[in-house]
Order: sequence, then C-alpha cells, then structure tokens
Amino acid sequence: MSATIVWFRQDLRLNDNPALAAAMKRGGAVIPLFVWDEAGAGDEVPGAASRWWLHHSLASLDAALRGRGSRLILAREPAAQTLLRLVRENGADAVHWNRCYEPRAVARDTRIKEELKAAGVEARSFNAALLHEPHEVRNKSGQPFRVFTPFWRHCQSLAQEAPVKLPAGPIPAPDRWPNTLALPELDLLPRLGWADGLAAACQPGEAAALKRLKHFVAGPLADYAHDRDSPAVDGTSALSPHLHFGEIGPRQVWAAVRSLSEESGVFPVNAGAQMFLSELGWREFAHHVLFHFPESVRRAMRPEFDSIPWRRNAADLRAWQRGQTGYPIVDAGMRQLWRTGWMHNRVRMIVASFLVKHLRIRWQEGARWFWDTLVDADLANNSLGWQWTAGCGVDAAPFFRIFNPTLQGTKFDPEGAYVRRWVPELSGLDARYIHRPWEAPEAVLQAAGVRLGSDYPQPMVDHAEARAAALDAFRNMERSPG
Repeated sequence: MSATIVWFRQDLRLNDNPALAAAMKRGGAVIPLFVWDEAGAGDEVPGAASRWWLHHSLASLDAALRGRGSRLILAREPAAQTLLRLVRENGADAVHWNRCYEPRAVARDTRIKEELKAAGVEARSFNAALLHEPHEVRNKSGQPFRVFTPFWRHCQSLAQEAPVKLPAGPIPAPDRWPNTLALPELDLLPRLGWADGLAAACQPGEAAALKRLKHFVAGPLADYAHDRDSPAVDGTSALSPHLHFGEIGPRQVWAAVRSLSEESGVFPVNAGAQMFLSELGWREFAHHVLFHFPESVRRAMRPEFDSIPWRRNAADLRAWQRGQTGYPIVDAGMRQLWRTGWMHNRVRMIVASFLVKHLRIRWQEGARWFWDTLVDADLANNSLGWQWTAGCGVDAAPFFRIFNPTLQGTKFDPEGAYVRRWVPELSGLDARYIHRPWEAPEAVLQAAGVRLGSDYPQPMVDHAEARAAALDAFRNMERSPG
C-alpha cells in the first residue's frame, strides 16, 4: 500500500491545502507530519510569542485531523533526517509539502527534494501561502519589482486561482501509525506565566481564523478604509497571525471578499474592500522582496544607511521595549504588544519611527524585538516593515518622514481610548492632555492622579530636538562616501 507523508510547516489547516489535497487524490495512506527543527532554523527560530501560538495551532490542527480519521505526527530533529527515517520505516513513497519562501527554508527544501528523489521517493511542493509566487512575478524587463504600486497592479492583472477543495470523507490512515512525540515535548510554551495575556487576546487555529474572516467581511470591512487607522476600534482583520501560520490562506481571504461582489457586480465591492486587498498585496510584496533580495533580512537595502552614527543605548532601548518613553501612543503600543503579542498596524509604524528616528537606534534592534514578541512575527513582513519605516528599504518612506507621536496620537486616537486601555495610569486625564500629559496644568494632573516622573515618565526625548538631530544625521548620510 502506498503512503504519502504530508509535511506541514506554515500551512496548519485542512481547507485550501494543496499538498494535503494532492496526497488524498493520489490514493493510499496519508501521514500528516510536523517537524520542530530548531537547529535548521538557525537564528530565525520563531520567537517566544510565536512559539506559544504554534503550540496551540498544532493542537487545533491535530484535533481537526482526528475529526477526519487521521492525526498529526510530531518530531523534534532535523527535517531531512525525520523525513528519510519515516520513508524508510513506513514504506512511504511520496512526500508532499507547501512551499515556504524564507531564504533558509528555500535552501533546505531544495536539498531535501534532491535527497528524496535520490532515494526514489516522489517529492512535490505546492503554493498555499501566496496569491502569486515570487519567481513568477516579474516586471517588463524580466526583473523583480522594487516598487509596490506597479507590482500590485501587475498582480491584479493575473488570473487568481480559487481555493483548493479537500476531497470529502476520512483522510486515509496507515495500517500502523509512526511513533510521535507528545505536543508538550516540543517545549514551545513558556515556563513562566507571561503568556496569560496572549491566551486572553488570541485564539489560534483554523476554526478561529475562519470565524474571524467571516466576522470581518460581514462587518468591519465596509468601513475599513476609515477605521483601519483607529487603534481603539475593531476595524482591522487581525488575520496576520492566522495567515503567517497558514491557518487560513490568502486565496480564501480573496474569495471571501470576492463573494461580496456577486450581488453588486463590482469588484472590489467598495473602498474598504479595495484598501484591504491592497494590504494583502503588501504581504505579497514583502515575500516578493524577501525571495529576490534575501539580504534584506539583516542589511539595509540602501547601503548608505550604514554610515549613520546610530546610537547604542541599552537603557533607551529598554525604555522603548517596556513602554516607558513618556509618549502615550508609543507606550500604549509597546504595552499592547507585550500583553497580547499583537499591535495595531498604525501604531507599529509610530513606535518603529520613534525607535529609529527619535532614538536613532538601528532598525534591526526593533525588528529583533518584534520577532520575539509578535504572535504574527513573519520574516518577510517584519523586514519590509522596518526597512520601510527607517527609509532604507525598497519603495520605502522617505528618510525625512518622522512621525510626531503626539500628533499621531491626537489624530488617530482623539479621545484617548486606546491610550487609556494600555496606559491606565493616564486614564483619568482629559482628552486634551491624554497625548501630551507634560503640558497639563499641575491641577489637572493632580485631579487625574498623575505624578509625572513617578506614576508616568517625562518624555525621554524632546520631539523637536530629536527630529532635528535625526534629519541632520540622515542628510549627512546622503553626502557620505557610501
């Protein structure tokens, strides 16, 4: 009896899973496998928050598989070693997986495919993570895109595949299941209780992803163009961790938005849908850039940025990480991140700009912190986002764009609801001063129970002075030999 190993990675779902669907259509037994290969990930091993999410996502996937008469086999060793061992021990004659696009994963998968084929095993990979694969999207000169707008315009002109349907009925099981580790043996959960906030805010798994998509399309999507920038409002999809772990695929998201146009005959159906799909496009663009420019993970795409006199200040970095900068919108975002493993996208730009432009600390330090604390930490999105904010990436914001955190807070959180939630020591302040408590009269501070410098810090830098220093550094960079 033939058997196919389906190697799960960042595709932890049953629906729209082409590797699993192809294995079932092929006939014979299907052995679902997940390998926790820390050594193979190198310095790109998922951070603590991502590992927490992964643990619960794997539990959800196993439950879904058991509902179809199957189960998830877990291993903790090098991926190639695991696959070849299972092929040998279980008589499997095929291995299927869905592609990853991180540079290390591409190199690993290429080697594994060659080793499997040399052993006489069918090795097939599929696209489950993107609308269009990076190597298939090129500009008129045959080169990869470096600017988002023409990239997305080109992608929209391409035919879009529908989600892949899983064959009905049970997933065929082998006569004898391979040995497996218990999920706790992967040691993904933190030993300390800091993840309680994540558990309260997040619900990993395919079922939760589909439920969130249904909620978003039925409600917030209509006002997305306006509400997406308001951190106090449930105006975004919050699908980023589900997409990263593959609990839902972009084809499913696209199809759900497309379904709104059936009655109107217009696609996208409204401005909110059009804006949201462009954000899906930015995710595509991030993977396109990472695939074609793998050095963007660690090095600025504009090398002249290396000549900037960046500051090394552990105390300032720590204050930023802890949400103790004295700028309420920045501190609210950093505390939301620590408590929930997620941060609103508008606020991500604000806190990133503050670290790079106000504190003049390298963007790589911020990227590392996000990598460890975000449940949706994604190498492509993380690298592109930080380089965009710093001004050193492809199609980046200009270096002289320096967000004023006070004005950003006033504009996007005018009543201070977001700040009051995450910076409760300021919750009694009037909206006039919630984003600038240092300007509040002493009587107002006393009435709100706020003692600046004690209950809440004074601003760690003056915005005008920090902005001037940053502009001076960036302008000197442009004149440098780099």
